[in-house]
Amino acid sequence: MLIKAIMKYKWYALGSMCMVILYVSSSLLQPRFLQSVLAAVAENNQAGIYQLGGWLLGIAGVGLLAGAINTVLAAYIAQSVSADLRENMFKKIQTFSYANIEEFNAGNLVVRMTNDISQVQNLLMMSFQVLLRLPLMFTGGVVFAIMTMPSLWWIVLLMIVLIGATMAVIMGIMGPRFGRFQQLVDKINAIAKENLRGVRVVKSFVQEKNQAEKFEKVSDDLLDLNLFIGRGFSFLEPVFILISYLAIYAAIYSVYGMLGHNPEAINKLASFNTYLIQIMFAIIMVGFMGSNASRAMISIRRINEVLTTEPALAYQDVPDQELTGTIRFDHVTFTYPKDEQPTLKDISFEIAAGQMVGVVGATGAGKSTLAQLIPRLFDPQEGRIEIGGVDIKTVSQSTLRQTVSIILQKAILFSGTIASNIRQGKQNADDAELERAARIAQAMEFIHRMPDRYQSDVEERGNNFSGGQKQRMSIARGLVANPKILILDDSTSALDAKSEKLVQEALNKDLKGTTTIIIAQKISSVVKADTILVLDEGRLIGQGTHKELVATNSVYREIFETQKGKEAE
Repeated sequence: MLIKAIMKYKWYALGSMCMVILYVSSSLLQPRFLQSVLAAVAENNQAGIYQLGGWLLGIAGVGLLAGAINTVLAAYIAQSVSADLRENMFKKIQTFSYANIEEFNAGNLVVRMTNDISQVQNLLMMSFQVLLRLPLMFTGGVVFAIMTMPSLWWIVLLMIVLIGATMAVIMGIMGPRFGRFQQLVDKINAIAKENLRGVRVVKSFVQEKNQAEKFEKVSDDLLDLNLFIGRGFSFLEPVFILISYLAIYAAIYSVYGMLGHNPEAINKLASFNTYLIQIMFAIIMVGFMGSNASRAMISIRRINEVLTTEPALAYQDVPDQELTGTIRFDHVTFTYPKDEQPTLKDISFEIAAGQMVGVVGATGAGKSTLAQLIPRLFDPQEGRIEIGGVDIKTVSQSTLRQTVSIILQKAILFSGTIASNIRQGKQNADDAELERAARIAQAMEFIHRMPDRYQSDVEERGNNFSGGQKQRMSIARGLVANPKILILDDSTSALDAKSEKLVQEALNKDLKGTTTIIIAQKISSVVKADTILVLDEGRLIGQGTHKELVATNSVYREIFETQKGKEAE
């Protein structure tokens, strides 16, 4: 996944690699020239000092320029690839069904698009800026160190073994903690998100202390984990420095014993020690890169899970077609993912085009689930659903969305304008269509009072509107496309009795050719429907007009009499 994303910027990657080679070559050549400069100083060769010094400065300048260009290219690749991944993830999530979203959890997906992609971005930046240098720096350092002082090869080998063993032990202890770190980040984000979204409930029930304690527990776990990882890294650096200084001391001690028969060894000592430092730096950076890579690999796996997940619902790649408003359920059974018992059991009924149909039942009877199966937000495990005589599994997504519009009980608005929110139901809706939808939804009365009318701002989640206003705009969004089938899933629950009555009268008047399905808690909302479906514990136990059901269906009659009694009281 990541390699494929990087290949889009292969020329930048190639340029970055070339700059790395120049930078490393410069770093490895500088100690060799420094050795020659010291030899010229020992011989009092002034011309040689100036010439070799000039070369040394030139090589250092080339390395500095190559390092700067490499940093720019690495930053471009890291930022571009992470932006592409973020966009691809967002597009992929848009193809997910409700079942996919519930499987991942919305908060978890947000973390994957933000924190996980930031981890990948950091990995790419370090990879092209540092990681590519390390094998070259390590190999070159070892080769040049042994070439400089062949008799001290054992010091190089001993330092590598000690640093490598220390790194392996520490990383073996800390590695498993990085997966736990991502889990705690997910958890702390979920708690914060729930608390902020449900802030009214929290304050209404005085749950601030409990919520704070819940957040504090996870935060403390994350703190303890971070401290553990931090202590591990704080131990690494001084140990590595100690090992390298011991290696340098061993080199100096060994050279001291050579001066009697090899005075030139003192000139080589500075170069040899520089190569030791470069080798140590390369190994240390491999360790630190390894820790970051461990986190990033977990993030890459989490990102890849999203990108490779197939949508739970697949639509046929067929031409769009015109469907009528008839609906037929044929022995439909549906069970939610991870549930053992079916929510709907062997449901069968037919609805003629243009009918108004009510769906009633106790809480948990399956009313909303039935409504969500019609626009194919979920697929049933058994049975067949037809619209216009056609199995909905055989039509294109655009055909289904143009035919069926569902208005949910919870009105969700997006930041933008009133017009942009209503036009989500039909992107190219003109002003007249906006007016018609708003009039039927009884939204015109408050929209026309606003200075900018349809261009008035809508804040995030519609926080600058009341619940009833948001619900009316949501109804207008569902009406603007003039669908053949309109589903109202208890979508007038936030309206007062007068507004609800006006909406229903407008629906009856202006949507005579539209099949309207009203999911309702109140019998009064569906009493004038052409037919009413009664659900109980996932089964269809009654179908008919209000009068017929009151006379023949005990569950419907009980609901009606209970609500009638409450109204009388």
